[in-house]
Amino acid sequence: MKEIKENHTVALLKDISSENLYRGDVGAVVSDLSDTMAEVEFVDVKGRTTALVALKKKDLMRLRFETVSA
Repeated sequence: MKEIKENHTVALLKDISSENLYRGDVGAVVSDLSDTMAEVEFVDVKGRTTALVALKKKDLMRLRFETVSA
């Protein structure tokens, strides 16, 4: 698995109901806080920030946009 770093697009792997975030929500890493933590911004369809939270990288999955060869 590739390391999660600043500017990566990620998906949430668990619900965080206190932030109104749910498994599968997609966000962008805005700050690589440490080896285990990242600050992630989630936005709505109009581009408005809905949450900006520090999350454990183990609770995130990096999304890929490259073509995967068969």
